[in-house]
Amino acid sequence: MTQSLPEGVARAGTPDIGFGVYVHWPFCAAKCPYCDFNSHVRHSPPDQKRFAAALAREIRHFGAATPGRTVTSIFFGGGTPSLMEPGTIETVLEAIANEWPVAPDAEITMEANPSSVEAGRFAGYRSAGVNRLSLGVQALNDADLKFLGRLHDTQSAIRAIELARSIFPRLSFDLIYARPGQTPEAWARELEEAIKLAADHLSLYQLTIEPETPFAALHARGKLPIPDPDMAATLFATTREITEQHGLPAYEISNHAVPGAESRHNLIYWRYGEYAGVGPGAHSRLVLPDHRLAQVTEKVPESWLDLVESRGHGVTFEETIAGEMAGDEMLLMGLRLVEGIDPRRYAALAGRRLDPVRLADLKAHGMVEEIAGGRIRASREGWFVLDAVVADLAA
Repeated sequence: MTQSLPEGVARAGTPDIGFGVYVHWPFCAAKCPYCDFNSHVRHSPPDQKRFAAALAREIRHFGAATPGRTVTSIFFGGGTPSLMEPGTIETVLEAIANEWPVAPDAEITMEANPSSVEAGRFAGYRSAGVNRLSLGVQALNDADLKFLGRLHDTQSAIRAIELARSIFPRLSFDLIYARPGQTPEAWARELEEAIKLAADHLSLYQLTIEPETPFAALHARGKLPIPDPDMAATLFATTREITEQHGLPAYEISNHAVPGAESRHNLIYWRYGEYAGVGPGAHSRLVLPDHRLAQVTEKVPESWLDLVESRGHGVTFEETIAGEMAGDEMLLMGLRLVEGIDPRRYAALAGRRLDPVRLADLKAHGMVEEIAGGRIRASREGWFVLDAVVADLAA
């Protein structure tokens, strides 16, 4: 039974945007050479019951810190969450439901890799409560899958997509483009094939060279060429054009969906909403009465586990986010969206308005535009240089 709440508590957080719970499963069967996520390979499988109990305990910690919220989305990320047993997923979902009301239409997403062994678990994940799957396909040709360090081939990816479409109400899958030697024509053909397989959502990321990854070392030695800026821009334009033609326009710089099928969980991030991050290396943004609280948990899985078992949570870093810092975060996230940002909300968070001179200059150069309701967004041209646009507005 829901207890009555003190005056004002029911309006805590960002109820107009939503409240999300992110659950990080840090283990992978192999580390991809482009990946800088908090993921770990272990020769022996982790004790899933112990980790599930620790996740449930950390959820209780965050529940106590965020009364009055209603969970609108849950996201199991990683790592490789599809290495989790369905029972582990069920334990975590039960723990979340014990701490907060969960909206009847809550989006519950799990990332998965399309190997045949994990695909066989899909029915178990659906029974546990997952209603949206996000598949890490990354490429639809075997040579590039091998280059990217993936453990599946094209046919197993296609089988996993088809199986997921038959089990889950919603499906997304990822592709990485701007791979070495990839031409716009080759990418267009691959993207057309992907759209035929897709349900309602695609995440399409340009390959980036992240520091301290194997790809960074290869790139530094001149053994991993990446497209020059002009070619990267052409590939980006090709992506937008083809997805729009097929009814999956971009709603965020790298994400494309049938209207109404956008990722609700990721929209919480981009709209600068509130979320609790549970598990090793997870990030949170909690909204308190006069500021936001950024928190990060211990990254090493075993160390995180020890902390949670000894004190109830694995948080090792926290920082108050207020004033211009909050405004800058809102700009950084919100200008990635086609819907843009509300300058009035920016002013309320930052304690100052957007500089009208800078804003006018960016408009004059076609980098930003004003849309319905007085909202501001990056233009199609501005998306090509989004980091610079954000930096200019934040200055």
